[in-house]
Amino acid sequence: MTFEEMKKRKKELHYTNEMIAELSGVPLSTVQKIFSGATKYPRLGTLVALGKVLKEDRPYRIDENGDLVRMQEDQIPYHYSRDSAAVINGKRQGEFTVEDYRSLPDGPRYELIDGVLYQLSAPTTEHQAVLFDLAMAFGSYIKSQKGKCRPFFAPLDVQLDCDEYTMLQPDFLVVCDPDKIKSWGIWGAPDLTLEVLSSSTRNKDIVQKLRKYKQAGVREYWIVDLDEHIVITYLFGEKTYTGIYGFESRIPVGIYQGDLTIDFNEITTMR
Repeated sequence: MTFEEMKKRKKELHYTNEMIAELSGVPLSTVQKIFSGATKYPRLGTLVALGKVLKEDRPYRIDENGDLVRMQEDQIPYHYSRDSAAVINGKRQGEFTVEDYRSLPDGPRYELIDGVLYQLSAPTTEHQAVLFDLAMAFGSYIKSQKGKCRPFFAPLDVQLDCDEYTMLQPDFLVVCDPDKIKSWGIWGAPDLTLEVLSSSTRNKDIVQKLRKYKQAGVREYWIVDLDEHIVITYLFGEKTYTGIYGFESRIPVGIYQGDLTIDFNEITTMR
């Protein structure tokens, strides 16, 4: 990817310099100098690191068997159906709606973000073990307090923006407004969302979902990184407060003003 292509891709993805620095490991000051034009000849290693973050995701199409397959980025329309007959034609990534999402064949799970479909990989055993323990910890506290909030975990549809172009499936979520809880899923922003990173979702969870959750009005977002053994928390409001904790930490839950803390020593991980 050339530098001009990087700049174009940065604009398309709505990435900030801070996001790129966090994802690439390149110092923020260096990223700022490169994209402002102050540094005209970046080091090769720096360009490679930036290129990995900004690489173009080739779009998908759904074949006659209902499988989501990669395709080259030309103008080939997307076709998918529950059987052999195509039910939606002439659509490509960026144009899909919630109706299209709900028409997908049974099988692999997907998320819809701003009209783009993403296939979700099956979780690992460690992912599930961590998620189960976290759900138990949150759920036990909520039950003991006889609170109005309700915990949920994937698979569960969350129509985050209350529009027709985004449908997410957070790994875990807490909803305190009962009017948002529908028979089919959640209508609107949960109070807390949590994602356990995997290799296939890392970029999406750290960048796209962070942005979407903040914009939609989610109050708190947790990212559990099993590779780095850390938990990153974001408490959104007039200011965003970020915390980074090791797996040996007791982590305060912001929506409960710290009355609830999650002791990660009691969370099952394969360290």
